[in-house]
Amino acid sequence: MASAAEQLAANLSWSAFGRAKELKQRILFAIALLIIYRIGTYIPMPGIDPVQLARFIEQTQSGILGVFNMFSGGAVSRMAIFSLGIMPYISASIIMQLMTSMVPSLEALKKEGEAGRKKINQYTRYGTVLLATVQAYGVAIGLQGQGLAVNPGPFFIASAVITLVGGTMFLMWLGEQITARGIGNGISLIIYVGIIAELPTALAQFFELGRTGQLAAWLIIAILVGAIAVIAFVVFLERAQRRILVQYPKRQVGQKVYGGDSSHLPLKVNTAGVIPPIFASSLLLMPATVAGFAGEGGSEWLQVVTAMLGRGQPLFLGIFVALIVFFCFFYTAVVFNPDDVAENLKKQGGFVPGIRPGKNTAAYLDYVLTRLTVVGAIYLSAICVLPELLISRFAVPFYFGGTSVLIVVSVTMDTISQVQSHLLAHQYEGLIEKSRLGGKNRAKARQGRKPERRR
Repeated sequence: MASAAEQLAANLSWSAFGRAKELKQRILFAIALLIIYRIGTYIPMPGIDPVQLARFIEQTQSGILGVFNMFSGGAVSRMAIFSLGIMPYISASIIMQLMTSMVPSLEALKKEGEAGRKKINQYTRYGTVLLATVQAYGVAIGLQGQGLAVNPGPFFIASAVITLVGGTMFLMWLGEQITARGIGNGISLIIYVGIIAELPTALAQFFELGRTGQLAAWLIIAILVGAIAVIAFVVFLERAQRRILVQYPKRQVGQKVYGGDSSHLPLKVNTAGVIPPIFASSLLLMPATVAGFAGEGGSEWLQVVTAMLGRGQPLFLGIFVALIVFFCFFYTAVVFNPDDVAENLKKQGGFVPGIRPGKNTAAYLDYVLTRLTVVGAIYLSAICVLPELLISRFAVPFYFGGTSVLIVVSVTMDTISQVQSHLLAHQYEGLIEKSRLGGKNRAKARQGRKPERRR
């Protein structure tokens, strides 16, 4: 027998969406802010020579800067005010999460609830300003060293740093507004829109190479079939979960018997979600950005670093996989604490069949979660690395990487689930309102009846 929530979810339709005015306002608000973001990716930085910039991007787009250009929605290729994108904020978030796990004072601050969360967010913003300033200064020096500045000098460096840092902080504010007043996670949606916006142009270039004969027809078909298979595989693994049976004992209160029910504790195969590839890419982009801008014509060691961090190179792939595996285990430990879950089950009287409550339950949950995380880490590493190998082997002319596919699929599923949650809540509100109105009408009808005369 389906639950009431499942029956309501099955009855969701476009008519229900049309009646949910708050949901439509949230969606329109998010779309408006994302349009502002896309407009900003076309506003160029002051003092850049567009001709020299086009030549430079053409030479370096196949390397790590191509990845950076994907995350920024093409802003790097145009050297727009949003060229740094949202990556400094993500890097600052990584650092703060690491510090909250290692620094006792920050860990205590995290447990203070809403007030502690606000302070941690404020520290994250300060860290974003610091990281964005360092990266913006490195980009400005690199642009000047490559001869892309019209009037090189301290004024150009200062204006470039202020412009890039201001763009990143504005994007951070946009993401927070989308999360609070829109629909979905604002930061993820900004990255998502940047990837989707560049996809039509990349596909057009891809099919143009097939039309001119530079790519074989069988290779084009194989890549398209592989893309569909990868998307289906990602959807399947993102929804896969291990359900641990939890039982609650019966208890008698007076003449009534309560409890005796069974439920399940869902543990996702990929508990960390899309966070590990984004974090890994963000950490790789910080040193690679400066190396990419200054490597050509710079010192010899920077040229070596730029070459080793190229797409498909062993060093790049090795660091990428190591970071993905690390953040899989780290972020899973952050979002799921077996000790706390076991303690809550014990307080509620729940237990896993065959496992004693308390420490034994925590050890069992940690045992299951560790093995699921290993599978999730292998899955994420394969999805993110195998396309990179294919790109470097067959020279596919656009960034069809596993990270971009994973972000697009995960953000799409998360946003759709949030829309369904809003529609479900709206239907519940409608049912409650109808029941209240029905109760009032029945009360009025009873009051309006004349009492019958006794015979």
